[in-house]
Formats: sequence, C-alpha cells, structure tokens
Amino acid sequence: MTQEGPRRGRNETEEERADRMWVELIQEVRVAQTGVQILFGFLLTVVFQPKYVTLPDTDHVIYIVTVVLGACATGALIGPVSLHRLVAGRRVKPQAVRLASWMTFVGLVLLLATMTSSLVLILRVATHGSATAWLAAAVVAWYLVCWYGLPLWARRRHSTRPGD
Repeated sequence: MTQEGPRRGRNETEEERADRMWVELIQEVRVAQTGVQILFGFLLTVVFQPKYVTLPDTDHVIYIVTVVLGACATGALIGPVSLHRLVAGRRVKPQAVRLASWMTFVGLVLLLATMTSSLVLILRVATHGSATAWLAAAVVAWYLVCWYGLPLWARRRHSTRPGD
C-alpha cells in the first residue's frame, strides 16, 4: 500500500503488457484449437461412412455447412500462430495481440456455430427429428451462458475503469 491507497493494476510497459497478453492468448487458443481440430477431424470422416449416402438432402446440407464452419473456425484459431510467426521481431506485438485476439474471438464464434450445426445433425439422425430443436437450443443456450454470458457478467461486475 502507498499513501494514496492500495495499488491497483500492474506497473508494466506497453511491450511488457503485450508480452503477457500474448502468452495468455496463446494458452487460450491452445485449448480452443484442440477442440476444434478434434471436431473437424471427426467431421471429415463422416462423409466416408456408409450411412451418409442414406441421409436426406437436408442432412447433407447441414453436414456441408458444418464442415465449412469447422474449416473456418480452424483457420481463425490457428491464425494467431501464423500471425506471430510472420511478425515476430518486427516490433508490432501490441498490434499483433489485438489482431490475434480478434481472430480468436471470431474463431470461438465459428466454433460455436460448428458445434451447434454438428449437434443439430447428430440429433436429427439420433432422434429422427423429434426434439432436435429444443435439445439444440438448450445446449446452445448453455454455451452462450458459459462462453459469453458469465465472462461478460464478470467483466462488468469486477472490472475497474482507469481512474477508479
């Protein structure tokens, strides 16, 4: 504590902050990358299963949309690694962190869409369409609470603004 009151925040330069934020971001991306890569790998095998040809056209469309979303999510979540490699040593880390953070957010949104469409496809096949919409909506609501609702609530409730 100082005479002005308890110390808040960190005493770090912009570069030190960018370094710290980069390490944190890469740890987060590793978790998401693993999930999206496993899901995407599984999706790539579905088309080679004998049952695939017997699915209705609607399920084929859902599958194709799901694969494309998975490919886009994979690209967005691997993007920060490529970005870092291409700009390393160029003294642009604060800007790279902002761009990588944006790519990660987009990747998570695409992952949510991929998981949603995967779930819809699986539930359509498993339940023959009954209750698919309700089950998928419940799971998506849970994802939204866990991935966005609680983090935004915590940010709003526990964040301090400069000067507070």
